[in-house]
Amino acid sequence: MKKLQYLCIVNYLTENGTRLDINLSYQTFGKNFKEAPIVLVNHALTGNSNVCGKDGWWKELIGEEKCINTNTYSILAFNIPGNGIDGLTENLIDNYKDFNARDIAKIFALGLEQLNINTLFAVIGGSVGGGIAWELASLKPNLIEHVIPIAADWKSTDWLIANCYIQDNILNNSNKPLSDARIHAMTLYRTPESLAKKFGRTKKDIELYNVESWLHYHGNVLNQRFQLAAYKMMNQVLRTIDIVRDKADFLEVASAIKSHIHIITINSDLFFKAEENWNTYVELKRIKENVTIGEIKSIHGHDGFLIEYDQLSTLLEPIFQSKINSLKITA
Repeated sequence: MKKLQYLCIVNYLTENGTRLDINLSYQTFGKNFKEAPIVLVNHALTGNSNVCGKDGWWKELIGEEKCINTNTYSILAFNIPGNGIDGLTENLIDNYKDFNARDIAKIFALGLEQLNINTLFAVIGGSVGGGIAWELASLKPNLIEHVIPIAADWKSTDWLIANCYIQDNILNNSNKPLSDARIHAMTLYRTPESLAKKFGRTKKDIELYNVESWLHYHGNVLNQRFQLAAYKMMNQVLRTIDIVRDKADFLEVASAIKSHIHIITINSDLFFKAEENWNTYVELKRIKENVTIGEIKSIHGHDGFLIEYDQLSTLLEPIFQSKINSLKITA
């Protein structure tokens, strides 16, 4: 993994009034900031800043000659504080409920200021990372040229909040919190059709169904590589996405965002429902011309943004190729 770099956000004041110092870690890929358009990549719940290269979790999308081409773009990826990649969760273990998604966007904005970055070609994120993209766009309406939330939304719905509540209870009350929380989450990330196609009610042995074995595997893997404090923090951020928190209504907040907004939804997503994304698109088109929506067709549900790379690249290519074309013209 490429070496982590660090920024210190001193005496940060959270939305609920708690003050603490934040160690903000990040990685960069591709060209130098001053040499190329900058793309900020926001990671998903169990992801991190290692977005491309051999072990990058989005390496099918980002890299040399990939859709987001590191030969053209400068890639910046922050770690959501407390995600555990750097082991710095100790000051967040008891404070995770002091944070919300807007806090993370504010911390990222402060990080950008320390890096002397005052414009971004794009901010892209999947799932909770897409929610933070929305939060950053509403916080800094002139910062970003293209906002690309994937399998995400500008708010946590009642359905999402309910499942985060279940997750929080598992994380705080189970004797196998990480494993049990992950097992529950995996049934939300996929669909009945996806599981039926993958397993077809087959058995691993006389007692154990293959779907049960698969859930056990994912629970065990997360238990080995993730930290309990990190999962609590990430679940809290997911639960609190809301760009109109303590503000006006959605259209008033969104109307201030100058960015092109490209919503990418998944038709079978049980977590961030496609219907919600389409409703957002229809509302936005009343006040903004520079908004688009694309839909991935998949039986795999929310995890489609980590599976359907051909479709995702096809939807994203016009955005990232347009900059490449303009750079060729001006060269």
